[in-house]
Amino acid sequence: MILIVIFVLISALAAALLIVWLRTRRVMRADYIRSYMFPPGLLERLQQRRPDLSLKDRQLVARALRQFFLVYLKSGYKHISMPSQVVDDLWHEFILYTKNYDAFCQKAFGRYMHHTPAAVLGESQRSNIGLRRTWWFACLEENINPRRATRLPLLFALDAKWNIADGFRYEPDCSALRRNGDGTVYCGGDFYSGGSTGDSIDFGDSTSFGDVADSGGDSSSCSGGCGGD
Repeated sequence: MILIVIFVLISALAAALLIVWLRTRRVMRADYIRSYMFPPGLLERLQQRRPDLSLKDRQLVARALRQFFLVYLKSGYKHISMPSQVVDDLWHEFILYTKNYDAFCQKAFGRYMHHTPAAVLGESQRSNIGLRRTWWFACLEENINPRRATRLPLLFALDAKWNIADGFRYEPDCSALRRNGDGTVYCGGDFYSGGSTGDSIDFGDSTSFGDVADSGGDSSSCSGGCGGD
């Protein structure tokens, strides 16, 4: 009996230590992402794609890309989607720095983060789930209520801020715009109301969007545009 009690106590202690270690590792990885210095010349390569962006603008894009990487980390490496074309441009250029990007991924995630094109709400349920997950964690990163946002997280705001020609325009609540017939706007409200799929997703469901500790293996590849595996 005593041996059983000791075994149970040791098992509980080991589980508690594992949880603490996983949380500590995730905090360290988040700090690494926030403080990461992109390789020299990367922002200049973005300027070649987007010559209208100033250095300050390009630095803001880099900040938004860090936010996207934080979303991937905090989602537990689940499927996420990239909501910004200009941030996607920088991500693509970063990947071309093969050694730098691989080293970044290994230290930030412990795995390689594959790239696929930016996405918007549409008929693809998988893509929509990825966007909703991105919206959830990007909002939390900026202390925004994902269900009742009064402003956009940076990652969702930049394309409209600079009127990116091939970008995606989001608004926290665009009901007034829709009444005026503007169908080119994607709404923050759609992320918790079900949007174009008609399927309502509970952001509070810990099995889909809740805060997740480091876990899980590589997910399957995605179609229709997404960010993380």
